[in-house]
Amino acid sequence: MSQITGPVPGAVFPRLGWVEEMLAPALREAVAALPGTERRVAGYHRGWCEADGTPLLSAPSRGKTVRPALTLLSAIAVGGEPHSALPGAVAVELVHDFTLLHDDVIDGDTLRRHRPASWTVFGTPSAVLTGDALLAAAMRAVAETPAQVAAAAVRELVGALLDLVQGQSLDVAFEDACEVTVPQYLAMAEGKTGSLMGCACALGGVLAGADSERVDGLREFGRRLGVAFQCADDLLGIWGRSTRSGKPVGADLAARKKSLPVVAALAGTDPAAEHLRSLYGSSGPLDEQDVALARELVEKAGGRQAAEDEARRQMSGALRALSCAQPTADAYQQLQEIARAMIRRES
Repeated sequence: MSQITGPVPGAVFPRLGWVEEMLAPALREAVAALPGTERRVAGYHRGWCEADGTPLLSAPSRGKTVRPALTLLSAIAVGGEPHSALPGAVAVELVHDFTLLHDDVIDGDTLRRHRPASWTVFGTPSAVLTGDALLAAAMRAVAETPAQVAAAAVRELVGALLDLVQGQSLDVAFEDACEVTVPQYLAMAEGKTGSLMGCACALGGVLAGADSERVDGLREFGRRLGVAFQCADDLLGIWGRSTRSGKPVGADLAARKKSLPVVAALAGTDPAAEHLRSLYGSSGPLDEQDVALARELVEKAGGRQAAEDEARRQMSGALRALSCAQPTADAYQQLQEIARAMIRRES
């Protein structure tokens, strides 16, 4: 089994260098197999090249490869070799990029990973087709695993994709809904975000040959973690900084999106909640002053505290589920460290 290295001093997501070393060649190989135009758009999206295809010697920061790490560590957690789960790690990263490309188009977001979003550079059709190509590549990655696990791996990924689409559909529908409850929001988040993280963890167990009970525990760990992550992401979307997140902070408020802090705040009965309902129900665009006011009202109405509390509840559930998977001690420690870091990201 590959040696798991020690923590990197000062790293937010500890001990993931070995994941990148293992993942990068396989991921580049998968992207290289795409058609020419889609290959270039995918390379730009990941920060590997400029828009004209010129390679970048020093690629910009592009995240922490968290989902692939969950896949590889889940395989280790059930006594398997991380290399056995590498196709699953590649698949979940490709699916993640597929969702980001499509989300930016759906939301009209113009910034991704500190660069202009792909659709603003190459056009909407190219961004959508590249997402489709990445999805096909992800399916091929799991379909080409050993015969004894391939069918289960494909079923796992397909199930997650169906849940993901349902979650994304609900997220879009919430924008026009008069009222969204916290339970409705959490169901959406479990599909939109939790499904892929649950799949990432379950694929590690499936490809390592774990029994169904341990795979179930890993899947539930990932799904709860995904909801906790979405809670943290919603908080950063309102109170974060674009220089840290690489995403336009305040855009969700400007678009009147019903993220968890907003949903929780709108459910209140105090003057701040009433004012927020009036602001969200007004016609016309929200300018910078309106966004700043909305941010203040959400906090005063208790939305920020509610989202923080929910993130903690989901994290507790995730760790309970992880224990049910009977993980090895070292893998459990690292999965726990990654999970806690995911909801303690710096604003």
